[in-house]
Amino acid sequence: MADNSSRHGKATRAVGAGRRKEWTGPVVNPPIWRASTHLYESEAERKAALPDNRDGRFYYGRRGAPTQWALADALTELEPGAAGTVLYPSGVAAISGALLAVLSPGDVLLISDNSYEPSRSMGLGLLKRLGVETRFFDPLDLAAYSDLFCDRTKAVWLENPGSLSMEVCDIPALTAKARERGAVSLIDNTWATSLGFPALERGCDITVTSLTKHISGHSDLMMGAASAGELLYRRLRITSQQLGQVVSPDDCALALRGLRTMPLRLERGMQSALQVADWLAAREDVAHVLCPMRPGDSGYELWQRDFTGGCGLFSFVLKGRDEAARARLVDNLELFGIGYSWGGFESLALPFDLDRIRDAMAWPKADWDTGDRWGVRLSIGLEDPADLIKDLESGFAAMDG
Repeated sequence: MADNSSRHGKATRAVGAGRRKEWTGPVVNPPIWRASTHLYESEAERKAALPDNRDGRFYYGRRGAPTQWALADALTELEPGAAGTVLYPSGVAAISGALLAVLSPGDVLLISDNSYEPSRSMGLGLLKRLGVETRFFDPLDLAAYSDLFCDRTKAVWLENPGSLSMEVCDIPALTAKARERGAVSLIDNTWATSLGFPALERGCDITVTSLTKHISGHSDLMMGAASAGELLYRRLRITSQQLGQVVSPDDCALALRGLRTMPLRLERGMQSALQVADWLAAREDVAHVLCPMRPGDSGYELWQRDFTGGCGLFSFVLKGRDEAARARLVDNLELFGIGYSWGGFESLALPFDLDRIRDAMAWPKADWDTGDRWGVRLSIGLEDPADLIKDLESGFAAMDG
C-alpha cells in the first residue's frame, strides 16, 4: 500500500508521489514504457506471474508497465485511505467501470440529482439495460434520501459540489446512511480532487476523478481514475481488466507532469475565481453566483467544514434575460473559449439549462424568480483575473447591445 499519509503538505506530496526508484532509475520522471508484450526469462517466471495480479509485476500490456504504475501509485499516495488506484481511458470510463464493479442485475442505484450528465445517463441507459434500477434524489434533503433506500439498494452515487449548479451536500451524513443500509458510496471528486476533498476520509468507499481536468491541467489528454480501500480496489481492478480497459503510457506521462503543478494551479484558479465571482455578484444583471468557496453562498459552511481547497470552476445565472441574450454575452468573449471540460490552463465559458437533467430538484430553484434560469459555467484558467473581468464586461455590454 502506498504511503498516503498527510505528513507532508499538498505541494510536497504532489512533487514526490509515484516516483519510486525502481520505476524512475537515475532520472527524475518515470520513462515512457511502450509495450504490449512483456518477455520472461523462463517458463517458471511466466507461470509465477499469472496469479500475481498487482502493479509492479510485469505480465502483459493491459496490466500496464512502470509509466502507468507510477501514475496509479501517485494518485493512491494523494488519496488518504486508499489501497490502490485503477486507471481508465476517460472520466466516463471510470464512472462506468466503478459502477459496474459494485452493481448487479436487480440492484437499485441512488444518484444525486445534480450529478454530471454522463453519470445520470449511465443510470438511465447502460445500467437500466443491465437490469439495475436508478432512483434520483435531492442531496440536500436527507429525509427524502433516507426514504429511497430498500433492501435492493446497493450503491449511492454522489458529486460534491453538484455539477453546474454547485450545491454542496453533507457527504459524511449521506455516506453514513448508505453504510447503515449496506450500500457502497461512490463520489465524482473531480472538482476539488483528493487535495481539496479527501473523499475516503469523509466516508466515501470509492472516489472517481476525471484526470482529463485538473490533473492533466493542459487540455491535451483523456483519462479517469478510481481509488478505494483494499477490498473494493480489488473489485475495481478485476472489473477493469475484464472490460479490457487500458491507458496509454504517453498519456500517463503527461498526467504525471500535470500532477506536479496541480496544487499551484488549483490555488491560483480558486483565488482568481473568487475575484471574478465577487465582480459578478455586484452586477445588477446577474441574479445568482453559484460559488461555494464564496462567503454567503448556501454551501459555504459545508465547504469550509469538509474541504481543504477548491478550484476555478463556478457558475452564475443571468437576471431577467433570455437565451438569446446569454448567447450574445458568450459569443462576444475573447479570452473565454466556448467548450466542454475544465481544469486546463485556459478559461472556458459553457452556457447551461438544467430543465432537462433534473428529476428531484427544481430548476429554477424554488426560491428564485422563475425567469432567472439561464446559466453560464466558468472555468477560470491561469490568465490575469483583471483581464478576464474586462473580457466579461465586454460580453455583458454586448448582451443587451
